[in-house]
Amino acid sequence: MSLVDDVRVREMNTMPSPRALKEKYALTPGMMTTVYESRQAIRRIVNGEDKRLLVVVGPCSIHDIAATREYATKLADVAARMRDRLVVVMRVYLEKPRTTVGWRGLINDPHLDGSFDMAAGLEVARDILGEVTALGLPTATEMLDPISAQYTSDLVVLAAIGARTTESQMHRALASGLSMPVGFKNGTDGSVDVAVHACISAAAPHSFLGITQDGQGAVVKTAGNADGFVILRGSRLGPNYDEQSVTKTLDVMRGSKLAPAVMIDCSHANSGSDYTKQRAVWQAGLAMRAAGNTQMIGMMVESNLSEGKQSIGSDLSALTYGVSVTDACVGWNETVAMLEEAYNAG
Repeated sequence: MSLVDDVRVREMNTMPSPRALKEKYALTPGMMTTVYESRQAIRRIVNGEDKRLLVVVGPCSIHDIAATREYATKLADVAARMRDRLVVVMRVYLEKPRTTVGWRGLINDPHLDGSFDMAAGLEVARDILGEVTALGLPTATEMLDPISAQYTSDLVVLAAIGARTTESQMHRALASGLSMPVGFKNGTDGSVDVAVHACISAAAPHSFLGITQDGQGAVVKTAGNADGFVILRGSRLGPNYDEQSVTKTLDVMRGSKLAPAVMIDCSHANSGSDYTKQRAVWQAGLAMRAAGNTQMIGMMVESNLSEGKQSIGSDLSALTYGVSVTDACVGWNETVAMLEEAYNAG
């Protein structure tokens, strides 16, 4: 045993390569069409060429595959019916950042028991992303780990970089190489500048350490990703979904020679972490759109089959089906009502 190397590492477990999982859970031609066409539609929305409202809706995090399938099947039907006015993308969030400790998501701990079987987590994550995409429903997720992105990103049409990582150089470099538009959230302290700076940084080429499709360590050199936008999610100082905050953010983006594009997160600090207030934020966003502000390109909603949230206990069989184990969500009926409000508003 070395006295100086890996002295705090308990064990290392080898992983299958990205190529191996991509061959096992391969995209069909139809799935590839859904991913490509959805990315292009979102890119046009970000750049002001498509005036449809972009809606990212779904569970705070994925923990129950059966419930995810049911939710995706329901949402796919609604999304198809509304596609002439809305571009609906399902939240399939597979990794969760933590302020201190807690369940870190399906990829990190798929069995919800602290075993951290990440090989199984990557398999189930890729499988469910494929199932949702096969329904013709595009997916969005938070890109948290630069290695796991190599396993899943071909099935994702929209990436989010969270409030805790928007200022991270690693995540800006990762975003510069992603094959999809990327939304950067404002900082937890309310700073919009860090998200704008992230958009500028991600648009430039970067080099960083990553892995190849065969799982070998490599220097990843990117071309830059100009399809970045800002997500306003509020902060510990309060909400920032109001018209003044949106207008100010758009002005900062223009001043930085970026395409002005802002999304409103109806959850998190904008709702005071109270899921019952998401609809009020949603309606404020719709009012902005009705007033002609199409550079407020879309909104994000945390939604599940049933409302509220629950804690993960030692008895996993006691978990209630269709209820979030992370942030509280609005239920399915309210989700449909909110989508219909947006559709009818034109």
